[in-house]
Amino acid sequence: MIPKRFLGSLEVSCIGLGCMGMSEFYGTRDDAASVATLHAALDLGVNFFDTADAYGPHTNEKLIGEAIRHRRDEVVLATKFGYLRTPEEPGKKGFSGRPDYVKACCDASLQRLGVDTIDLYYQHRVDPATPIEDTVGAMAELVQAGKVRHLGLSEAGPATLHRAAAVHPITALQTEYSLWTRDVESDGILSTCQELGIGFVAYSPLGRGLLSGQIQSFDDLEADDYRRNNPRFQGENFAKNLELVAEVRRLAAAKNCTPSQLALAWVLARDPHIVPIPGTKRPAFLTENTGAAGVVLSQDEFDRIATVFPLHAAAGDRYPAAGMAAVSQ
Repeated sequence: MIPKRFLGSLEVSCIGLGCMGMSEFYGTRDDAASVATLHAALDLGVNFFDTADAYGPHTNEKLIGEAIRHRRDEVVLATKFGYLRTPEEPGKKGFSGRPDYVKACCDASLQRLGVDTIDLYYQHRVDPATPIEDTVGAMAELVQAGKVRHLGLSEAGPATLHRAAAVHPITALQTEYSLWTRDVESDGILSTCQELGIGFVAYSPLGRGLLSGQIQSFDDLEADDYRRNNPRFQGENFAKNLELVAEVRRLAAAKNCTPSQLALAWVLARDPHIVPIPGTKRPAFLTENTGAAGVVLSQDEFDRIATVFPLHAAAGDRYPAAGMAAVSQ
């Protein structure tokens, strides 16, 4: 069983499971394999599952709900609202943090998940048209109603975090963080979380799979894989990023672990209140990822890895232009 960590006052496994790719974005769905992975995670002590109403849309929450139906007490369940994306309009752009929308989304998520309470409820992206105080105020009412236990934000900037925390305690901030996305170290986000006692949930801690060393060519990505449109997986950017990954593979070999384990161990070593949530729909990769909890890096190894993969080393933006406009708000 892997160790636990605290996000604020919420105790979770030190490595969680990102469930987005089980339903879309990263190639062909395999619900049976995904359910097997979710059950294997619980057997290994990975109890922190991350989903969102936007994933699918809606189908990921239904999948998670069905998988945990008889094991609800073992799960710390996190989901999100905020993307204006429905099965009828999956390509719709925009965000909403309007109080009425927040409450309607929560009720819909509870129904799809088949649960009475959401353990951690995030705003998926900050809505620039709605004051964060209004959004978090509505979220706080969900806590008072017993529908939600803890509140979180995703991709929020330092000023937003301060304003939100003045309304209600924020348990966690979820933002991309890995060796190839270290912006939060220099833009005040990590330090603000530490100042306010907010836990940090690192999504895409394996660089959307690139840091695993499994992707060596653009052709390794399926035709409908979202990463084909990601700037870091294109042209010269991709070639430069593969060179960085080769260094990670070399360091992992010297450490006698896999590249994924090394990359996750580095994130875990960054701060005791950081919890990475690598995504996978395969039990074998889940087992590999959880093995990172047993990889202990010396200070010299930690520094050497950071030197090989310094701040802003990755080539290309982490999202296309529209996605970049929605982060660090």
